[in-house]
Amino acid sequence: MMARALELAGKGLYSATPNPRVGCVLTQGETIVGEGWHERTGGPHAEVVAIGQAGDRAAGATLYVNLEPCSHHGRTPPCIDLLQKNRISRVIAAMLDPNPKAAHGGAQLAAAGIAFEHGLMEGAARELNIGFVSRMTRGRPWVRMKIAATLDGRTALANGKSQWITGPEARKDGHRWRARACAILTGIGTVKADDPRLTVREVETPRQPLRVIVDSRLGISPKARVLEAGGALIFCAVDSIKELNAEMQKLPNPQGKVELPLMLEELARRGVNELHVEAGFRLNGSLLREGCVDEFLIYLNPSLLGDEAQGMVSISGFSSLNQRTKLRITSMDRIGDDIRILARL
Repeated sequence: MMARALELAGKGLYSATPNPRVGCVLTQGETIVGEGWHERTGGPHAEVVAIGQAGDRAAGATLYVNLEPCSHHGRTPPCIDLLQKNRISRVIAAMLDPNPKAAHGGAQLAAAGIAFEHGLMEGAARELNIGFVSRMTRGRPWVRMKIAATLDGRTALANGKSQWITGPEARKDGHRWRARACAILTGIGTVKADDPRLTVREVETPRQPLRVIVDSRLGISPKARVLEAGGALIFCAVDSIKELNAEMQKLPNPQGKVELPLMLEELARRGVNELHVEAGFRLNGSLLREGCVDEFLIYLNPSLLGDEAQGMVSISGFSSLNQRTKLRITSMDRIGDDIRILARL
């Protein structure tokens, strides 16, 4: 039943942001009497949909949900009130809500005489909402850095050209990861070299992620394709002297560059749970050095580009192997002719 709740929650993978992805199953014994999932902000919560489907059969039922029912009044009323009103007898949550405003719903249910348990398939539940958990507990998004590279770790020619290193299947898979993110980030170097749109195109999605550009000196062209649709956000370190079809946020550090950790805090304030990075090796290196990366999404193509081509990240040379950045591989899959690796710090 919890696996089914998680499956339902996954239906909100592309649409629930900035809210968590939540699914719910209501049962009488081994019989499912109601199901639901949270589709979008402002829409009904998963528990509301499931109880509405169950009707009178909700009384005395067990409710399985991947996130603790909320106890606060946001855009919608607290779910715990609805559970009490419909006389749910037992609630099993995969994990407690990390949002301090919504927490303690389970304790309030228990105080009202509704049995409450949590911890069933908690790991899977956290993975599904890893960005939401990060924003609630750390005040920053979960940062996933996507890199397409050859087997010798090269991401572009010396002149910056990189289209296309990987095959069409890997590029389509990369768009799925774009679609689940709240925002896509790149740097001015990539904008000048590739003129990307930073949109989701290869898969169907009900929304487009926020497009974010790091451009310390505001060297972006007003005609850049990333600005065409409007709504882009540029982080810079200087005052604007030209009209751009974008919002600009000045966040300088002492070196005259963008203060990247503060940028993540600002994105979290804007409701960004998962930040998808598709940038060049210089910005990749800066993000890594400043502790702004949580996970690498790497596509490796069976080809070689040689020493003069650009690498994955710009980091200083080490004098000892003990200084290297160590990662933990969480998955490795074949995508067309390429290999996809997920690795965490």
